[in-house]
Amino acid sequence: MTTTLPNSFDTVYGRVRHSARCEASAAFYQLSFQAMNTHCRVNFLSNDSALAQNFQREVLRWISWFEAQYSRFIPDSLIGRINVAAGLHWVEVDPETDALFNLCQDMVFFTRGVFDPTALPLMRLWNWKASPPVVPTESAMAASRELVGWRKVQRRKGGIFLPSEGMCLDLGGIGKEYAVDRVLTMGLECGIANLLVDFGQDVRVHGQPLGRVAWHIGLEDPAHPGECWTGVAVNNHAVATSGDYVRNFTVAGRRFGHILDPRDGYPVNNGCLAVSIIAPNCTIAGILSTSAFILGSKEGLDLIRVCPGAEGAITTDKGRVQTPSFSRYATK
Repeated sequence: MTTTLPNSFDTVYGRVRHSARCEASAAFYQLSFQAMNTHCRVNFLSNDSALAQNFQREVLRWISWFEAQYSRFIPDSLIGRINVAAGLHWVEVDPETDALFNLCQDMVFFTRGVFDPTALPLMRLWNWKASPPVVPTESAMAASRELVGWRKVQRRKGGIFLPSEGMCLDLGGIGKEYAVDRVLTMGLECGIANLLVDFGQDVRVHGQPLGRVAWHIGLEDPAHPGECWTGVAVNNHAVATSGDYVRNFTVAGRRFGHILDPRDGYPVNNGCLAVSIIAPNCTIAGILSTSAFILGSKEGLDLIRVCPGAEGAITTDKGRVQTPSFSRYATK
């Protein structure tokens, strides 16, 4: 963790630590807590109780730093300061943030622009909790589209500038997944070889659980939320699912889900219900699941196929399609 702590670190750390629950049975440890507005858990095996306790403390401190640093909902976070400075001045960033923004750049290119960390102005136009629901006007959509586009962001080593007032960043499409990968790496670096990291159902595992040859993860059925259409057995992989079957509304007979296409600002309406991805790391799995959902079953499947080590299943209102080797992981 960086030696510079955000101003809000103590507040976030206090909240995360207060929510934390630690359970241990023999050599199996289960840490659960609330962070980044979601339920998080880290399960792992260790025969060294002191090492296990230290790892749990470090996880809580690091995830608190990460949220305090990158949450757009915290005004004095780095992201909050970058957004406030839009159209005004450059903001200095640390090497880890530079690397994170480089990753964003790579993912924007790889997904053909359907992943875009600058899409927040469009997201703010939609309120899935409003009663009655309201569809934004085309003029409002057009104005917000002018503020969206990663190619507009100006960067140099150690600095970033959003050139237009009203532009803003949101790492919600990559943040939890990146955090999952970092926490799993932390575990490996301190000698924990068998662990599962799950932040809001974005999951990455390494090794195997106690008494089993693989970690088993259920994939929810979008037609029957709360039930699984299959499970997958994985060892050194990540699993992520994107879907809009929980948050949506209908106006004049048209359904509006909560996943937006940043290219036009409208909710995806291509028949997709959910996309599940198995990939070497959680960042790739999360980006692929959302991007394939936005692209639709044909282009989405093509995108999954060109990503080394990735497999996926796309559930639509007409059925389910999947990559040829996805079934290797299925458990039922």
